[in-house]
Amino acid sequence: MTGIEIGIVCVAALILLISLGMPIGIGMIVVSFAGVTFIRSEAVAMRMMGSVANDSLEEYLFAVVPLFVLMGLLVTVSGVGKDTFDLFERLLRRVRAGLGVATVFANAVFASITGISIASASVFSRVAVPEMTRHGYRRSFSTGVVAGSSVLGMLIPPSLLMIVYAVLAEESVGRMFLAGIGPGILLALLFSATIVIMATWWKGSVFERAPDLDPAVEDDRPLGIFVLSKGTPIIALVALVLGGLYGGFLNPTEAGAIGALGALVIALMRRSLGGGRMWALLVETGQVTVSVLFLIMAATFFSRMLAMSGLPAMLAETLLDSSIGPYGFLLIFIGLIILMGCLIDSISIMLILLPIALPVAKAAGFDLIWFGVLTVVAVEIGLLTPPFGLSVYTIKSAIDDPTLKVGEIFRGSLPFVLAMIVALAILVAFPPISVWLARL
Repeated sequence: MTGIEIGIVCVAALILLISLGMPIGIGMIVVSFAGVTFIRSEAVAMRMMGSVANDSLEEYLFAVVPLFVLMGLLVTVSGVGKDTFDLFERLLRRVRAGLGVATVFANAVFASITGISIASASVFSRVAVPEMTRHGYRRSFSTGVVAGSSVLGMLIPPSLLMIVYAVLAEESVGRMFLAGIGPGILLALLFSATIVIMATWWKGSVFERAPDLDPAVEDDRPLGIFVLSKGTPIIALVALVLGGLYGGFLNPTEAGAIGALGALVIALMRRSLGGGRMWALLVETGQVTVSVLFLIMAATFFSRMLAMSGLPAMLAETLLDSSIGPYGFLLIFIGLIILMGCLIDSISIMLILLPIALPVAKAAGFDLIWFGVLTVVAVEIGLLTPPFGLSVYTIKSAIDDPTLKVGEIFRGSLPFVLAMIVALAILVAFPPISVWLARL
């Protein structure tokens, strides 16, 4: 067989192994080792696997992964998410469907200090959903708002998916973070507009009973004092991480370290780490970090095997020289991501598709930072689509209500899936939204 044929067989074998239940990292290593063995020899495959393990994990940059993960977990247990929601609830209580809009903006702010969508879904399902249902919102709408807005966690920096993409595409993590700001704001605004439109023209889908547009405020402190008490930890942490990063004082790894330290101080001041919780957080951080780094190593091996086979170069030449053209390839790529999002998790989708798609995107002349933003938005749609819908299942697990059906949450998430598709179309039509900050 030719190298290209071996590459095609390897991709098909990987999909088969994943569908049979093999962990994606192990599947990638097995397929890549076999591919290099058939293309060259077993000795070359052994040497390449060793060099990949060394080259893909020795970089100082990878210390950013455990630091941002730890920061996100510390912020979650310290109650900062609830404070963020309380703050926006107070500010937007006179707005129609204000609690829904408050959930979106609270998620956007919480995303800027966590970077993990699942953490946002878990926190706000416990904080926002009970509050919204108490004020007359439908449970399907309440859970849909939380599920939809939780995807902001992987777009607004710091973002774990952005880090993974930057590594695979050999782009700057800092520039990828910057590129996520404009699209993150766009998506938050589209989500808010969706909520207001639904509350105005399709009230039955939002409210179970007539809402109180000016609900009683449980904390009756003056607004300035309330904002100061609730917002200070959030603002301080955002200023530490993003201010240092975008001000040029810190690189991404240093920003992660200072953010983790700031989150630790907040958690200690709030006495949130008793009963062995700190040790549990450190263990969870280690588990997440090892999983991500192992996947990155496996994806690097898979990418090198494909490059050796010549399959990506052949696909680039075939797709770009045909009537499909660059934007036809982009449409197919986005559609494939959304389809795969119905079945497997976000990082796995990126690790499978990007080694094949990135060479084609380079040959098409696409800005890889813009291409990365589109990839992350498309991947995040998979968090809301059945049957996989990881955010949906996270909410179901966090609420732990036997009467709440998964289908109910999926139905509530549908308007936000449509809003994300609109956001994708806008980002494709107007690339500067994604790249202008990153290219400054």
